[in-house]
Amino acid sequence: MTKESSYTAKLPGPDGLYDYTPEEDAIWGELYRRQMKLLADKACQEYLDGVKLLGLRPEKVPQLLDVNRRLNETTGFGVEGVPALIPPSRFYELLSQGKFPLATFLRRREHIDYIEEPDLFHEVFGHCPLLTNQSYANFVRHFGETAMRLGKGYSWHLFRIFWFTVEFGLINTPQGRRCFGAGIVSSPSEAKAATEGTGCEFRPFDLLSVLRTPYRIDILQPIYYVIDSFADLEAIVEQDIGGAILKAKSLGDFAPAFEAKAS
Repeated sequence: MTKESSYTAKLPGPDGLYDYTPEEDAIWGELYRRQMKLLADKACQEYLDGVKLLGLRPEKVPQLLDVNRRLNETTGFGVEGVPALIPPSRFYELLSQGKFPLATFLRRREHIDYIEEPDLFHEVFGHCPLLTNQSYANFVRHFGETAMRLGKGYSWHLFRIFWFTVEFGLINTPQGRRCFGAGIVSSPSEAKAATEGTGCEFRPFDLLSVLRTPYRIDILQPIYYVIDSFADLEAIVEQDIGGAILKAKSLGDFAPAFEAKAS
């Protein structure tokens, strides 16, 4: 979390539960209902099944203890509440341990359509449903293990894999192209853009291309990479990622598909 943030992370009580207000329950419910209606024909079935498996519902903000228990029961993955944005090394360490770090605060109503820093809705509604899919959970864990093994010098390029899959990934299905990335499923504008194809480009996932593709976090994505199955994700981290990153560095980045952010 940045120093300029006006949000404060919530801390659990002695029982491990977080105290969310009626207003926060209402905001969660509004976000949940809006996105579930929008995603009915835009998200992949594995994501929608995951929402049910986690028992997410609009009436109340979910508790991390419940999310953790249900993930453990399905794929052996888990979650851990974190007090703020954490260093990449800690982020990767948690993933390698089979724990997804979750912000514990929920956006306020004035930020209901967009918040740049990840909040609990993005984390739980966006990231957690697919962690009920074993291939996807295996990929996330092995990604963390790879990051820990390669170290800091590879971190910047390595996160591009995460960005174009876990955050903004799309998948081909018999029903057509569907979204699964958390940055898409938790955002109404991104979900519409990514599935309607307005002003963006779709590319088949290719490791070297992904490693050479720059991105911005504060705009609708101009480029999406598309996988054919979640088993494909597992295959990504079985490749020589370190060697691919060195090759990507030697070839250089593709020209950005966006304007530079104003300073």
